[in-house]
Amino acid sequence: MLYSILGLIVSLLLAFAAAYAGAVVSPGIASSDWYNELRKPEWNPPTWLFGPVWTALYAMMAIAAWVVWKQHGFYEAQKALVIYLIQLVINAGWSWIFFGWHRLGWALVEIMLLWLFVFWTILAFSTYSLVAAWLMVPYLLWVSFAMILNASIWRRNRA
Repeated sequence: MLYSILGLIVSLLLAFAAAYAGAVVSPGIASSDWYNELRKPEWNPPTWLFGPVWTALYAMMAIAAWVVWKQHGFYEAQKALVIYLIQLVINAGWSWIFFGWHRLGWALVEIMLLWLFVFWTILAFSTYSLVAAWLMVPYLLWVSFAMILNASIWRRNRA
C-alpha cells in the first residue's frame, strides 16, 4: 500500500514538474504585453481558464501513468512509460518556444509533435489499461484545441 502511494506521489511530482517547467516562462500571461498584443481569434479562451484546465489534465496524466505502473510495473510497461515521459518533456518545451522565445511557428511544429506523442502514449497505455488510456483522452482533445489555436494565432501574427 505504501509503495503504491509513493508511486502515485512520484507520478504526480513528475507531471507537475513538467507543468512547472513550462509555467516558469508563462507566469503572467494575462499581464504580458507581448501576449496581450497578439492578434487572437474571438474563440480564444480567457487566460484564467488555462490554469484550472492544465491542473486537471496534469493530474489525469499522472494518474494514468500511475495506473499503468501500478498494474504492470516499470519494466513490463517500460516502453509506454518512456513514451509518456517524452511527451511530458515535449509538453514543457512548448511553453518555452511560444511564451519564452515568441516563436509561434516553431511552437506550432512542436505542438504537432506533442499531439503525436500524446496519441502514441494513449495507444501504448491502452495495451496495459483502458482506464489509463481514457484518462489521457481529455489531454489529447485539449492539445488538439491548443494546436488549432496556436495555428490561428501564428497565421494572424505572421510578419
